[in-house]
Amino acid sequence: MTALHIRNFRPGDEPALRAVFEAAVHCLAAKDYTPDQLAAWAPPHHDAAQWAQRLQANQPFVAQAVDGGALAGFADLQTTGYIDHFFVAPAFAGQGVARLLMAHIHAQAAARGVTQLHADVSLTAEPFFAAAGFVVHKRQEVARAGAVLRNARMAKALAMVGNS
Repeated sequence: MTALHIRNFRPGDEPALRAVFEAAVHCLAAKDYTPDQLAAWAPPHHDAAQWAQRLQANQPFVAQAVDGGALAGFADLQTTGYIDHFFVAPAFAGQGVARLLMAHIHAQAAARGVTQLHADVSLTAEPFFAAAGFVVHKRQEVARAGAVLRNARMAKALAMVGNS
């Protein structure tokens, strides 16, 4: 496995993170979603300014090769405990990137006093989130660009480290 580190989002990361997002959706999620669903989820033509604005607002964590090379994935943690983005580049799938990102999310949640994590999780990512201790709270069908995508609202209560 390539040595990776987690760094904060930097302005200028937007196009590379869009490429990771699109590749993850179209390659890794293809076993669980139809081509029409994938195209609705990650269309080839998108509003780059809107994408940049969303990333700037979410401030994702970026998994990157230590040598400053390839971006392996990204994820974020909102103040509410919501994980809006969690994607791994296909070239890095199965190499521990998701575990590294999830460990970073847990560390950030503890540092911020977040007591529960939750996310709208794709069918593809559901087994990973379940293995990380998340539980399905609700099955969902989300309409996007004329397609209906199934996912699950999953959550995990976090143990708070208190002063004794």
